[in-house]
Amino acid sequence: MNTATTTTYHNHRSTFRQRLSHLGKEDIIMLIALIGISLSMLVAIIFPLFGMFSKSFQNNSGDWVGLGNFIEYFSSPGLVGSISNSIWVSLLTTVITGLAAFVYAYALTRSCMPGKKIFRALSSIPILAPSLLPAISLVYLLGNQGLIREILMGESVYGPIGIVIGMCFYIFPHILMIMITALSTSDARLYEAAEVLGAGPVRIFFTVTLPGARYGLISAAFVAFTLAITDFGIPKVIGGNFNVLATDIYKQVVGQQNFSIGAVVGMILLIPALVSFAVDRHVRKKQTAQMSARSEPYRPKPHKLRDGLLFAFCTMVALFLLTIIGTAAFSSLVKFWPYEMSLTLQHYDFNANDPNGWAPFFNSLTLSAVTAVVGTLMIFFGAYFVEKTKQFALIRSLVQVMAMVPMAVPGMVLGLAYVFFFNAPGNPLNGIYGTMVILGLSTIAHFYTVSHLTLTTALKQIDGEFEAVSASLKAPFYKTVARVHFPICLPAISDVAIYLFVNSMTTVSAVVFLYAPDTKLASISVLNMDDVGDQAPAAAMAMMIVMTSIAVKTLHVFITKGINARTSAWKNASR
Repeated sequence: MNTATTTTYHNHRSTFRQRLSHLGKEDIIMLIALIGISLSMLVAIIFPLFGMFSKSFQNNSGDWVGLGNFIEYFSSPGLVGSISNSIWVSLLTTVITGLAAFVYAYALTRSCMPGKKIFRALSSIPILAPSLLPAISLVYLLGNQGLIREILMGESVYGPIGIVIGMCFYIFPHILMIMITALSTSDARLYEAAEVLGAGPVRIFFTVTLPGARYGLISAAFVAFTLAITDFGIPKVIGGNFNVLATDIYKQVVGQQNFSIGAVVGMILLIPALVSFAVDRHVRKKQTAQMSARSEPYRPKPHKLRDGLLFAFCTMVALFLLTIIGTAAFSSLVKFWPYEMSLTLQHYDFNANDPNGWAPFFNSLTLSAVTAVVGTLMIFFGAYFVEKTKQFALIRSLVQVMAMVPMAVPGMVLGLAYVFFFNAPGNPLNGIYGTMVILGLSTIAHFYTVSHLTLTTALKQIDGEFEAVSASLKAPFYKTVARVHFPICLPAISDVAIYLFVNSMTTVSAVVFLYAPDTKLASISVLNMDDVGDQAPAAAMAMMIVMTSIAVKTLHVFITKGINARTSAWKNASR
């Protein structure tokens, strides 16, 4: 090391020490917390994805082969066909579900039809069920022994037809929420101006309603496409010989132990998700406010024909959703479909129907409860240090960027990435592979982005004067968090907790590669029972997941009312 280099090194070291000396005790705590959060996110998200990226250029022995795996993949017509299968099925699902969700959202926001609250509640049913459930129900309805198989006119439900129908059920509530948000904010003055200028209902729809909601519609379309192309449960159960990318990963890794080709498929599956994420981010940047301080909220006027048609449409959609759930519930109670239709609870005797008995269900309960508590606290403090810390801009920006990554990573890809990273012999964290710890870590990482954005938004609404007053009173930041930020954000915190709980109960793709025999989850048990032909017990376990999710969600509603009453007391007192 020459003299100039030595001098520069000592100068940088001296500057670093000076900066540290100017930091207070709380600043050092915040710096340590941010570094800890950054390292945790690197281990939980970035390093595993890099491990999968590296594996795609290696053979199963770990030797570097460059693009050899990609050449091998694209040289196989069967594997390449999965790409086109995935794309056109996902596009068809996006179009059908997008149109249905738009009309349904329009009915809820722009009509005076009766029963809006009931229709809104029914639309959320698919969120509470694993994606395997609609596929199982479709087998009972449209399969070889299905009740209404004749409506397919000789076509088989095992393939693209079944996948598309199942996907429509699974994706519908996710894009409906986006479309309801897009259609809920509109300025009544625009509609009044259009009517004064003589525009009819059709022209107003195409010149006012659609342009105002276009960004939400674009976001919904990309979300629908991403969910469709990355889902594993539905094509696994009802896809038959119709291969898609998600099932290819499973077959390559679990069936053939070909991890290198599995990594290649994972990289390919990551591309549409990344494109969708990038387009969605671009669209959100271009989105402008629809409501200003002078805006007047739009209130629909009664129209018998329109309201009647929309009511009929919503009724049909709700009946479709209820039919899927009802079929799963009924099939779980039927003794031997379709020959002995008497009711029984024998399929709920999992000790007789599954080698693991009730253990997977209780594993899921444990995982969901721990994930809800630990994950919510981790994400809350991560959001707090990013949003409320004024120093260390570089580290905060890094954490914010990493927090956005999981939104663009499909569950199957994240699970496979965990296999390559945590199962590596030289990894000191290898011991958590196959344990509940890695299942919880993957679940939190998979659903991190939405939770982080929710809590960041809640924290943004708290004025920075609270921190200024606390600093002037020399109150430590953790007391301000405990007495101000946490109570005010409690409704959002409870929403994140229930979001993590329900998704931990229903997820399949993120954990399908990571469980061990003693850590098998209820959703994995559904998959395994269906694989061996025990569809009735599989439906029973799926219904246990649904009933648990409904019970916890109902409890959450009542608890939230109490929380809102207490946290909003100061608002009411000030009036």
